[in-house]
This record gives sequence, C-alpha cells and structure tokens, in this order.
Amino acid sequence: MRFPDLKQYRHRKWAVAVAGVGAVAVVAAFALWPSGQGAKPSGRAGGAEGRPVPVVTAQVERKDVPVYLDALGTVQAFNTVTVRSRVDGELVEVLFKEGQDVKAGDVLAQIDPRTYRAQYEQALAARDKDSAQLAAAKRDLDRYIGLGDRVTGQSVDTQRSLVHQLEATVRADEASISNARTMLGYTVIASPIDGRTGMRLVDRGNIVHASDSTGLVTLTQIQPIAVIFTLPQQNLPAIADRLREGGALAVLATQPESRTQIDSGELELVDNQIDQTTGTIKLKAVMPNAERRLWPGGFVNVRMLLTVRQGGLVIPSPAVQRGPKGSYAFVVKADHTVEMRPIKIATVEADRALIDQGLEEGETVVTDGVAKLQNGSRVAGADDRKGDDRKAEGRKGEGGGDGQRQRRRDKTQ
Repeated sequence: MRFPDLKQYRHRKWAVAVAGVGAVAVVAAFALWPSGQGAKPSGRAGGAEGRPVPVVTAQVERKDVPVYLDALGTVQAFNTVTVRSRVDGELVEVLFKEGQDVKAGDVLAQIDPRTYRAQYEQALAARDKDSAQLAAAKRDLDRYIGLGDRVTGQSVDTQRSLVHQLEATVRADEASISNARTMLGYTVIASPIDGRTGMRLVDRGNIVHASDSTGLVTLTQIQPIAVIFTLPQQNLPAIADRLREGGALAVLATQPESRTQIDSGELELVDNQIDQTTGTIKLKAVMPNAERRLWPGGFVNVRMLLTVRQGGLVIPSPAVQRGPKGSYAFVVKADHTVEMRPIKIATVEADRALIDQGLEEGETVVTDGVAKLQNGSRVAGADDRKGDDRKAEGRKGEGGGDGQRQRRRDKTQ
C-alpha cells in the first residue's frame, strides 16, 4: 500500500485554509460596501432617520424680576471692646461668666479699692483744712475793712490777697477730690456696651495694671451685627443712584453652601474709596440677628436687592445655552423647526433668566432636549408626543379588538 507524501499534504491543507479566509473577507467587504440601493439616506436635520427631535418647550413670559448683586461677606461684630483696668491693683473679684450676655453698666470685676479710698479721704481732709483757713482769712479781711482809717491800706490788700490764695487752694483741693473719686470709681470695672463676654483673660488674685495690653475680657455686640462685603466698582453708579433716591437697599445673608436665608437687613455704609489693587468697593450692612445665627468672623453669601425689573421678559434658565459667540436659545418656529437665536441676559435668578435682547413675549423656546438640535432641526414638543402616544394606544386598542374577535370566531368554530 502506498502512502501520500506528507509534505504535499501539508501544503494542500494550508492552501485550502488561505482560500477560505479570502472568501470570507470578500463576502464581508461586499456586504459593507454601500450600493445605490443599500445605502442609508442621510436624512434631514433632526433625530435618527430625519425624525423630529423630542423636546420640552416653554413660552417667553413677562414677570417682575428682582435684580440682586451677589458677593461673599464676612460677619463682624457691630462693636468690639477689650475691657481693661484703668488703675493698678489686685483683682479681688470677677463677677461675670464666660459667654454671658451683659448690659451697659453691669459690673464685671473689682479692683482692691482700699488705697484709692484712702487717697480720696485724704483729699477731703485737705479740702476741709484749707476751707477753714479761708473762712478765717475772710473774717480777718472783714475786720480790717471795718476798722477804716485805723488800719493801713497795705494791711487790707495783704489780707485780701491771702483770701484769694486760700480760695485757689480750696479749688485745687476740690480738683484733687474729684480725681481721687474718679480713681476710686475705676476700681469697679463695668461693661461699656451691651454685648457678650468672651474668654476670661485674667484670673482673680492677679495684679493688674493700667498699662496691660491684654485686658480682662473682650466684649462683642452681636445684636445688631454687621456684614462686610465687596462689589466690583462697576456696580457703584447703580448703588449711588439708589441711595440718592433715598431708598434703603435690602441685604440678605445666606448660607455659603446653599441659598437658605439666615437674616436680612439694610445697607449701612458705602466706603469712601475704591481699593485700587482689586478694583472693588467695600460695603457694610447691618442686620438685627435676632436668632443669633450670624457670628463674628464667619463667612456668608450676601445678596443685595438693587432693583425690581417690572414686566421683564423671562424664560426658564435651562433654555439658556452658551457658545463661543455668547448666549443663545433655540426658538421654535411655526413650522416646528428651531432657530438658534443669540440673546442678551440681564440676570439669572433662581430658575428664571431675565432677557434684555433677542426674544419676544409669547415665543416658544426649548428647555430640554437641546443636545441633538442644530439650526433648522425639526422638533416634536410635549403636545406632539402626547398625540403620538394617543395614536399608538388607539392602534393597540384596535389590534386588541381584532384579536378578541378572532378568538371568539375560533371558539364558535
């Protein structure tokens, strides 16, 4: 028996495999090659195969729109006072608690008053002594004048000068008494303002001095409270116009992470100069802070109501699109196609955009589904889609009726 040549068998097997792969490649290329009948039409501008793009629309309306100026603000105590001792001595009493609310005139601390009381009593004694001498000198002057020619004029003049000298001494004693009384009063340290105490800086038993820089405690007035914020200098003319009209500008403080309102107040101050390094102007608002939700040193978002645009053109903010040439919106025309129209936005407040130019009242703009749109695309609004859904349900109902009639005929047969 004769066996085939193994080398020739291998060559034949390899040639068959190559021919099979080539045939598969030719078939695939033919299937993928576009022909006159098999090529898909490019379709009109719109969705797949030229179908209208489903979108959500809204109309351009007229509404009263508030115009706000937004900024980042810093909460600042309306008044801050570092309470210090005005005399030297031992701190014998501390009469406040840390974090306590105090009123103006409330006693906060007591310095040892014994030395200053002794000085006051000493001034009183000196005044009494000099007053007695003055009274005696006045009596002697009256006697000299009563003697007439029996006393020389020089003696009368000398006595009158002594009376004047003692009167001056008594006035100096009165000044010393006033000073001693004041120094004695300084041993009682009272609150100069209504506010809230901070941490105690000196403990009882320490010797304090009038020259100490640390003080005893810091008081901050947080009702009312101030909010400091800055705005670009371009806003200054509009703010100045409002203030010149005599209207108060309302200021809102909101949380930094959201627009939840914390408190509201009024603009108190516009700084007297513009910061040349940043081109901004500093402003100060005062808020009642009745609930004490604002705290000195904190950050808040500030919204100042500049004006209210009466009857402004507004559209939902999702309808506003932004491109290289600025803002625009897709306007739906009567033939259900869209026009990409440039617009000028005055402000965006919440979910509404105030339009200055580009739109007219009653026009329809696209608010959702703009990703597949271009200028001239056909669209199907919410009403059109509802109509298509109703037609589809009707066809489904008809199909359901034919099926039921067919099942009844089958049962009859």
